[in-house]
Amino acid sequence: MKISVIIPTFNEEDVILDCLKSLSKQSLQNFEIIVVDDGSTDKTLDKIKNFKILQQKHLGAGAARNLGAKSATGEILVFVDSDMTFDQDFIRNLTLPIIQGKTRGTFSKDEYVANWNNVWSRCWNINEGWENKKRHPKNYPDHQPVFRAILKTEFDKVGGFTPGGYDDDWSLSEKLGYEAEVASNAIFYHKNPESLSEIFNHAKWVGKRSYKFGWIGYLVGLIRSSFPVSICVGILRSTYYMLPAFIIFKLVYDFGIFVGIINFMFTKKGAK
Repeated sequence: MKISVIIPTFNEEDVILDCLKSLSKQSLQNFEIIVVDDGSTDKTLDKIKNFKILQQKHLGAGAARNLGAKSATGEILVFVDSDMTFDQDFIRNLTLPIIQGKTRGTFSKDEYVANWNNVWSRCWNINEGWENKKRHPKNYPDHQPVFRAILKTEFDKVGGFTPGGYDDDWSLSEKLGYEAEVASNAIFYHKNPESLSEIFNHAKWVGKRSYKFGWIGYLVGLIRSSFPVSICVGILRSTYYMLPAFIIFKLVYDFGIFVGIINFMFTKKGAK
């Protein structure tokens, strides 16, 4: 079965080549790569001239993946991010359960932090409650709503993702009515934000989303990300993990969340 690997990218000039070089070394080679540029304003496009490129204005990753899927010729769609790199058997092991007819879509629990030596990256894991060096908690379930690979017929059946920002990659499972199943030994590496500016911008993006219970949800979010709560949580966790930098991380992260919520409340414009 032919495979199409779709990579949405937005201002990723520093990482996109590492991602593409990693894909070129895969043990399974029967796949095409489609890069969808989501309105980059840096030199991303200059770095990827020799690859199949689609372009759109800045509409978000969900819309970019949908555009890539429309021109895909593969029977299986694989969705990766431009700040990922991969074990040589990643594509093979990720798609094997689909090729064998055991499932319609997969994800991988073998997702490792690519920049663990960076202090802000380690702070990110602490904040998320993830296992050391991995990008998910311990005892992660064997089903989850975010697909890393799926049959194109299933994707097309529901019209792909519903573009909307932070949680648009969850929309596919909601429309299909089932979740992705784990694929074994599909090892890959994914960067955490590694500078205070990246942390703030990513947190602001996370904050610009719809909250349960409407205005009550927004209010709870604002309280949880307020300075008094942020400084208390920062001190407690930095002490517990013996990582003083977490205090600074928490203040920057929560300020980004706070700004994102305020922005979304008054503009109703979600994250892209």
